[in-house]
Amino acid sequence: MARRRRSGHNQNDRDETSPGKGDPTRGRRAAQAYQGAFEAVFAILIGAGLGALADDRFGTSPLYLFVGIAIGFGAFVLRLVRLGRALQNADGEPSQPSQDDGSTGRE
Repeated sequence: MARRRRSGHNQNDRDETSPGKGDPTRGRRAAQAYQGAFEAVFAILIGAGLGALADDRFGTSPLYLFVGIAIGFGAFVLRLVRLGRALQNADGEPSQPSQDDGSTGRE
């Protein structure tokens, strides 16, 4: 019968940096980051695919492909900006104040 080697610590004891201990929202933030990254990348792919389909339909070779890629890239950037703000707010950091608050700076 084989014996197990016992180390100096219990396998169930985990350090404070493991995802299960310490910060309970750590896993949730990581999941949001992965979801946002996938959505951003797929925005470009969907835009390119729709542009290619429009090119096939209307016979305009690369025109709608480039338009679709540009729209997809815009959606990509917008999604990453929103993701960054959401993760920043989840960390408890205050977001940047708006530059246009209606005041003229004069008293």
